[in-house]
Amino acid sequence: MEWYQDFPHIGYDLEGKRIYKPIRNKDELDKFLEKMENPDYWRTVQDKMTGADIKLTDEQVELVHRLQRGQFGDVHFNPYEPAIDFFTHEVMIHPVTNRPADKRSFIPSLVEKEKVSRLVHAIKMGWIKPRRPKEETPTYYDLWAHEDPNSILGRHKMHVPAPKMKLPGHEESYNPPPEYLLSEEEKLAWEQQDPVDRRLSFIPQQFRCLRAVPAYPRFIHERFERCLDLYLCPRQRKMRVNVDPEDLIPKLPKPRDLQPFPTTQALVYRGHSSLVRCISVSPSGQWLASGTPRGSARVRAVNGGRAGGEPGLGSMAEGFSRPPPRVCVPTAEKVNWELQIGSRCWFTALKQVTWHGKGDYFATVVADNSSMQVLIHQTSKRWSQNPFRKSKGLVQCVLFHPIRPYFFVATQRYVRIYNLLKQELTKKLMANCKWVSSMAIHPAGDNVICGSYDSKLAWFDLDLSTRPYQLLRHHRRALRSVAFHKHYPLFASGSDDGTVIVCHGMVYNDLLQNPLLVPVKVLKGHALTMDLGVLDVVFHPTQPWVFSSGADGTIRLYT
Repeated sequence: MEWYQDFPHIGYDLEGKRIYKPIRNKDELDKFLEKMENPDYWRTVQDKMTGADIKLTDEQVELVHRLQRGQFGDVHFNPYEPAIDFFTHEVMIHPVTNRPADKRSFIPSLVEKEKVSRLVHAIKMGWIKPRRPKEETPTYYDLWAHEDPNSILGRHKMHVPAPKMKLPGHEESYNPPPEYLLSEEEKLAWEQQDPVDRRLSFIPQQFRCLRAVPAYPRFIHERFERCLDLYLCPRQRKMRVNVDPEDLIPKLPKPRDLQPFPTTQALVYRGHSSLVRCISVSPSGQWLASGTPRGSARVRAVNGGRAGGEPGLGSMAEGFSRPPPRVCVPTAEKVNWELQIGSRCWFTALKQVTWHGKGDYFATVVADNSSMQVLIHQTSKRWSQNPFRKSKGLVQCVLFHPIRPYFFVATQRYVRIYNLLKQELTKKLMANCKWVSSMAIHPAGDNVICGSYDSKLAWFDLDLSTRPYQLLRHHRRALRSVAFHKHYPLFASGSDDGTVIVCHGMVYNDLLQNPLLVPVKVLKGHALTMDLGVLDVVFHPTQPWVFSSGADGTIRLYT
């Protein structure tokens, strides 16, 4: 009947006319009314062959009930009638048939004789050969039967003994020393820790005698964990390799072979009453400028400390930046362009000023988290522009690439490199530190160093990877300033621990050779004041000297 599912008829009669399906246009309401009004609705079924409704008779209903109960359909059928064996219940003396045997049953067969003679002739001629006996392979065989006894597996036993359990210590004693007992604060901290992070899986207790020690409640649990370790943890036999510890240490050149670099303190410049936030050296190397948070700046001669001038800034000095041949001081006050025609545009307080190598452009960083954090200014046209539409984080410092049109922006955790010509992001360096504090670019432009407040100095090789090539952890406190020397392979870092660490950083022209980083000298001299040490580090432009300013109000020259 599935052939006529999509047709209005269900077949043809003897005359070849269509047998149409009964009309079924009842909705749910009509079906419900028929169910309520028709008393024979429960015994009415639909015939799948004709599609008509058929009312079951009493005999048919009884048959359905018997089948539902698992009974036979016929009421008069008895499945438990006694069975009668018609063939073996009576034993007969004579056979059923007494026909005599055939003659061919006791005379040799001529057909079989001819077949045997043909097989014998085929065997004599070599046409039929006997089957080769199969090689019997044992079901179970030894895996190591053909193993070389001189091999490592043959000479050593395959059994790997289980590792022994750790012996109990003083903390597991019933009367441990007082230093092993936990205080109330330590117990509270132990309860708040996760079971994986706890150093001990129990709290040490003290009893007056061994008789007062109760049963150990974690005994079954520890034995179960031991069984799991023995059952689930695989064992491996490792061959011991004798390695000289000296071979694991990289071979670095000796510091005396890397001279010149600053080694001793030559001069101490005094005169500031508060901490010296920033310093800068003139391109000729004869003058030194310094600034303090109280808004005072001093310019003095390098070769004697003779004061050349003390301009008043009126606000806190954050840093120095010198375009050839003048000096710019960012102060913590609002800075604006002042044009002769009288129009004025103003911005917020400055945090840093950095100059382009040609001296026409300079960039400023403000101390807020808005989209106007970084601005680029042009002195020849006296105009400013915002290179970024939205803020990418709190900007710490910015720098211009010394050769290419790249712009470096250091946020708290990343250093982004932008192409100013294409106006797109070129690279994103991951500093692997919590908070970047300072940044410096190698004079060749292919390497960058970043200092952080978590006492790390990261060296980036821009041609190698976006992750640090080497992470130096020589300082014990936060790094405040990092600097490269323009002519010598030197870089330095100043920290709040009061030291300046000078390192030898050789960058080779061969791209297949990695940079050589060697710490050569730790310079000390600054006293810690208000938990602050060295605040700024600057190299001399021509000599292998380094200047450092500290929170103790002094500027020190190391030569």
